[in-house]
Amino acid sequence: MPDARFTFSAFRALAVRAGFDWFLLALIGMILLAYLWPEVGNQKGAFSLSALANYGVSIIFFFYGLRLNPEKLRAGLSNWRLHLVVHLTTFVVFPLMLLACRGLFNTEHSALLWLGTFYLAALPSTVSSSVVMVSIAGGNLPAAIFNASVSSLIGVFITPLWMGVVLSSGTAGAYDVWGVIGKLTLQVVVPVVLGIALHRWLGGFAERYRQALRYFDQTIILLIVYTSFCESFARQLFEGYSASDILLLGAGMSGLFFLVYGLVYLTSNLLGFNREDRITALFCGSKKSLVQGSVMAKVLFPAGSVGVILLPIMLYHALQLIAASILAQAMARRGGASSEGN
Repeated sequence: MPDARFTFSAFRALAVRAGFDWFLLALIGMILLAYLWPEVGNQKGAFSLSALANYGVSIIFFFYGLRLNPEKLRAGLSNWRLHLVVHLTTFVVFPLMLLACRGLFNTEHSALLWLGTFYLAALPSTVSSSVVMVSIAGGNLPAAIFNASVSSLIGVFITPLWMGVVLSSGTAGAYDVWGVIGKLTLQVVVPVVLGIALHRWLGGFAERYRQALRYFDQTIILLIVYTSFCESFARQLFEGYSASDILLLGAGMSGLFFLVYGLVYLTSNLLGFNREDRITALFCGSKKSLVQGSVMAKVLFPAGSVGVILLPIMLYHALQLIAASILAQAMARRGGASSEGN
C-alpha cells in the first residue's frame, strides 16, 4: 500500500506544476460558503466582513507602494517599445476585442456576463504572478516589475473610463465616472503614493515580510469574493445560469487568453524583441488582476451584481495561472537547453 504522505506530496507537486495552488481552491471554497451561508456576508456595519474588506484594500495598496522602488521605476522607462506593447494590449486591444463581441450577448442574463467579461478586459495587468512567471521563464525581470506596477496605477483611471463608455450607453446612464475615479483614488492611489513616499524608511520591512503580506492580500480578496457572492446569491442572480453557461464562459476565457497571447507573440516578433523582452511582453500583456478587479467592482457596480461580474475574472485568473505556469516552465526548459547548447 503506498505511503499516504508520499502520495499527497506527489499530488501537491503535480498541482503546483499545473498552476494550482491553495488560493484557487480557497476561491472555490468561498463561493460554496457564500451559497451555503450567505447571512454573515450580507451583514452591514463598521465591523462587518464587507467593511473589513474595504479597510483591507487600502492596506494592501499601502504595502504595495512600500515595495515599489522609485529608482527602479525610473530606470525602467527607457525600454519604451516593450512598455507600449504591454499597455496597448492591456488597455486597448483587450477592451476592443470584447466590444466587437457585444452583439453575441443579447439576453438579460448573457448581457450581465458580457459586462463582467468586458470589465475583465478593461482591468490592468496583475503584478505578483506576472513577475513570478517572467522570472521562471527567464525574461526581463526589471521590465516586468516596471510594467506590472505602472499598469496597476494606470488602471485606476483607465478602467473606470472604459466602464463609463459601456455603462453610460446602457441602462446605467447615471454612471458617475469622475466620482468612481475619486473613490478609487482615495482607496487605491493615495495609499500607494503614501507607501512610495515611505519606501526609503519602511521598504526593507515590506520586503522582509513579502510572503506574509501576500497571504494578507489573498485573505482580503477571499473576503471580497465571499461577501460579493453572498449578495448575489441572496438576490438570486445566478438562478438563470446553468452549468453549461459557466463551462462555456470558462472556454471563452481560455480562448481569450490564448488569442491575446498569440497576438502579443506575433507583435513581439515583428518588432524584433529579444527573448527576454518577448517573454515579458507575453506574460505582462496577457494577464489581468483579480486584486484590482475585486477592489474596483465594489465601487463600480451595485452590490448585488458584483458576484456575477466577478465570475469571468475569477475564471480567467484560474486559467491564466494554469496556462502561464505551464508556458513559463516550458520556456525555462528551452532557455536552459539553448544555453547549454551554446
